[in-house]
Amino acid sequence: MTEMAQRRPAATGPEIRLFTTAAFVASCVGFALIGALQSFYGPSIPALREEFGLSPAAAGVGLTAHFVGGVAGVLAFNRAHDRVGNRTLLGVSYTLMASGSLGFALASTWPLALTAAFVAGLGFGGIDYGLNQLFAIGFGNRSTAMLNILNAFFGIGAVAGPALIGALGADHYAVAFTACGVLSAVLLLFLRGVRQHNPPPRPAPRGTTGTPHARVWLLLAAFIALYVLHVGVEAGVGGWEPTHLESVGYGAGFAASATSVFWLMMTVGRFLVVPLTLRWPDHAIIKVSCAGMAVCLAAATVPAVAPFMYAGVGLFIAPIFPTGLPWLTRTVPLARRAGAHVIAASMLGGVAAGPALGAMIQSAGARSVPLVLCVISVACLGTSMWIDRSTRARGPA
Repeated sequence: MTEMAQRRPAATGPEIRLFTTAAFVASCVGFALIGALQSFYGPSIPALREEFGLSPAAAGVGLTAHFVGGVAGVLAFNRAHDRVGNRTLLGVSYTLMASGSLGFALASTWPLALTAAFVAGLGFGGIDYGLNQLFAIGFGNRSTAMLNILNAFFGIGAVAGPALIGALGADHYAVAFTACGVLSAVLLLFLRGVRQHNPPPRPAPRGTTGTPHARVWLLLAAFIALYVLHVGVEAGVGGWEPTHLESVGYGAGFAASATSVFWLMMTVGRFLVVPLTLRWPDHAIIKVSCAGMAVCLAAATVPAVAPFMYAGVGLFIAPIFPTGLPWLTRTVPLARRAGAHVIAASMLGGVAAGPALGAMIQSAGARSVPLVLCVISVACLGTSMWIDRSTRARGPA
């Protein structure tokens, strides 16, 4: 057994049965649905502009409304979780996503469509928060592996969503949203297999009860920074890879296809890392991932290998989100519901990354894309190393 394997800590203690097999499969389908729903808005913009007479910027507000609803859903369900229980939280979330998706498909005016997108986003946020939290504690030492599998299904949906819109034609976007709403409602049937309440948490060590001290908040802030930064890299590659590749001589069609490969590699990477999570500690996987992102982005400055290096970024960035949640749960147990803060931060990071990166790249030029993102990746690596050093020296906060 390797030294790394010997040092792998128990992620969350003994396994707690929170899901039946059918409920586990339905949860994976639910994550594929939220991935698809998020990816429907962009390819639908041409049809939305024509149907509602919108400018490109106004049509893009649909996705913004969805993300605002998502952040609100994460924070609201975080506060209500203990009172309503797991099954009720997921049931309300699936109901909101079903009604919002159907409402968007049937909306006769743009304000109604935006309201529906917000409602669907509320459900999206509840499912994202609820299932990530339950998977982080519900599989014992396998929680990191299972979270990577769960989030890989999000990637499957995100890859399949634009393909579905493309096959149907943007004019038939309502069919895709309707299908999402119907499938969300069907998943309500499987919630009987979800345990309603979690077991009581293990008692905190003597002297650690009460208000979380400054070190806890500092660690939580570091995790939030890690998530915001890595989502910035993800959004930056997804949004700016085509621009960079075109600036160094690649055709528009090839550049778009290469960006699709980046998203595909994110999904593949989450499946590939599953066996590694059973042998390597979470902090090691995240540090290697951050370092790998930085190396690939530095190499992407060489035009001949840039498309391959962006695909490598997809592989390395894949484990960070799902692997960080068990690390957070183990490292900052006193920061109650800390996962909700980092999930909400990741959504806000995705929204903020576009204009922030756009301003930097506009100033430095399109060829600077990989260097700008490389600097952010180095910041990710530094943050993860600081968290690891702090927790190794003094133990969990």
